[in-house]
Amino acid sequence: MRRPVAEVVFGCASVLLSYPDAGFADDLAAVADALGRLPKSRTRTRLEEACTWLAQMPATEAAACYVDTFDLRRKRSMHVTYYRHGDTRERGMALAALVDAYRAAGIRVVSGELPDFLPALLELAAVSPAGAAVLGEHRLALDALGADLEQGNSPYGPVVTAVTDALGVGSRADRDAVRRYRAQGPPSERVGLEPFAPPEVIALGATRR
Repeated sequence: MRRPVAEVVFGCASVLLSYPDAGFADDLAAVADALGRLPKSRTRTRLEEACTWLAQMPATEAAACYVDTFDLRRKRSMHVTYYRHGDTRERGMALAALVDAYRAAGIRVVSGELPDFLPALLELAAVSPAGAAVLGEHRLALDALGADLEQGNSPYGPVVTAVTDALGVGSRADRDAVRRYRAQGPPSERVGLEPFAPPEVIALGATRR
């Protein structure tokens, strides 16, 4: 049975927004194959261009670009609960809710990565409608991250835009939330994360590295 287009988009975006590790070339080849089976659209074009860009880049350069784009810039956090909650008690509760969402979808949480890591959430959305619902709940994070990437002319920007396109048009409230975030940033209370020694999210039986 053919997978819905949105699920394919989420799965491909998960790879494209992941750190380019030793097996990344094989992952990109799988992405290119999956995209080639989608109907032609702006979303497919965005993802194909990002895939081609990454495939043509030397591995060390791709890794350095990823670190510079995401790891060294706080406004481009890949942890979606940060945008709404900052480092607050409320974020700790949001992370706990995400752990429950993964478990309900048959996904286990082990040490290594916070459960709100965007590539992991995209992987969840690629296999579970609940994952897409979670992404929709964090539209603020996706829109804010995408806007900052696009403003910086980052080739990663269209990947995030492809994800929001797959989710559908955002509401006026979503747009207002992005404007407030970009003007004020997230809450700054730095408590409430103690229960989360960073958990790595790994799908049961998956081959994600």
